[in-house]
Amino acid sequence: MISNDPVKLKRQTSGTILWLCGWSMPDAVFDRIREFLPDFHHVSVDYSDAGSSDKMLLLTEMAVDNAMASHSPLLIGGWSLGGLLALRLAAKGLADGLVLFGATARFTRTKGESDLGFADIYVRKMITGLKQDRQGIESRFRELMFSDAEREDKLDESLPPIGSWTTPALIAGLQILRSEECLSQLKSITCPVFIVHGTDDCICPYGAAVELMTQLPKAKLFTMPACGHASFLGREDLIANELRRWWHEQQDK
Repeated sequence: MISNDPVKLKRQTSGTILWLCGWSMPDAVFDRIREFLPDFHHVSVDYSDAGSSDKMLLLTEMAVDNAMASHSPLLIGGWSLGGLLALRLAAKGLADGLVLFGATARFTRTKGESDLGFADIYVRKMITGLKQDRQGIESRFRELMFSDAEREDKLDESLPPIGSWTTPALIAGLQILRSEECLSQLKSITCPVFIVHGTDDCICPYGAAVELMTQLPKAKLFTMPACGHASFLGREDLIANELRRWWHEQQDK
């Protein structure tokens, strides 16, 4: 619940963070980083059973409307698909700041842009495959999320179990990843943006983070060496401290 007392909320928190999770992931994946950010008020969007891409987009917009009612500075924290959704909301002027994990302004790319994103044909095959072997598709996607070093450290075992999203929601999320693009709108996103990205990210390559930093007017890139797509997992205390420091710097400007 968001406090209806803006004075009390402002005194107790540094702002509100609206969390948008990545494709096929439950909101619980952010639980640990939220524990390290007790000075923020936290809300999230559950689009795990959204029946269509339009419904998924509507859920995020409704959540922003509710969060803005608190009169607290609103940050939107998004991972992967959630990062793309966060950029979309910021382009509409609906955020005071963004925190992006493993994000991109356009998920699908041409063959010549493999250093920036996935080929569209791969995403189409995932959509088709979900109807035949849903668990296999999710499992293979998770295998791509971690670097060799992270797998050796068994970070992949810290993910919540597979199966938290409905099949229609999984398809809706992939359709958004295929169709949504914020590249053309990056220059218009004038709020401060904190980008956290692993150098060994195979899903949203590091080049996509450099692209964001280059084109967003007020972006800071925090690079995570030898980390994959879930660069915040197992490093929540570090990320929380860097996020807090960055946000306080923005408040002091």
